[in-house]
Amino acid sequence: MDFAQIVQAIAINALPLLFAITLHEAAHGYAARHFGDNTAYVQGRISLNPLKHIDPVGTILMPVLLYFATSGAFMFGYAKPVPVNFGQLHNPKRDMVWVALAGPGANLIQAIAWFVLGLVLASLGVVEPYFHLVCQAGVMWNLVMYAFNLFPLPPLDGGRILVGLLPWKQAVAVSRIEPWGFFIVMALVITGLVATYWLYPLINLTYGAIRLLLTPLSLLLS
Repeated sequence: MDFAQIVQAIAINALPLLFAITLHEAAHGYAARHFGDNTAYVQGRISLNPLKHIDPVGTILMPVLLYFATSGAFMFGYAKPVPVNFGQLHNPKRDMVWVALAGPGANLIQAIAWFVLGLVLASLGVVEPYFHLVCQAGVMWNLVMYAFNLFPLPPLDGGRILVGLLPWKQAVAVSRIEPWGFFIVMALVITGLVATYWLYPLINLTYGAIRLLLTPLSLLLS
């Protein structure tokens, strides 16, 4: 991959990725505050400033290395998680589910918004490929973050949702995985199991649902 391709990849992916990460983490903070926990607010983490959420390794180094290692076929990254004190929520077990859902929910909404923007640009006769590639990257990044974070293993959002939905005994058993959850997830990512059996199926299913949902708008704009 030459220098021009590197610059092009950064120019296309940087803005959608920053929005995906920033709104994901801010959504967790807003939801936590709504349900009674001000931890993120007090620490200044309920913010739309990307610098508040960027992790040097997870947000920059890891995606770049994976992009080059796989020739652009696969990218993965993470941001600094917004701090949440679940004990301060009005109903910790129930509200944990809503706080966890807020992040992937924000990514799903963004994926739909980028898809709509792509339809609007096409209807306006915009032919510059760059803008369409940015919209495609916006859909892709947000669906990746949406699907990956819903993987049902703590400390990912899907794991917290699972803990919140399970009966107490089973919830406690699952929550005990959390100290090792990150390493388990990384092992599953490296072996390709997460991508094959979770990411791609959920992304394809969600993408198909978005296309179906926006079919009337697509026909209206065509």
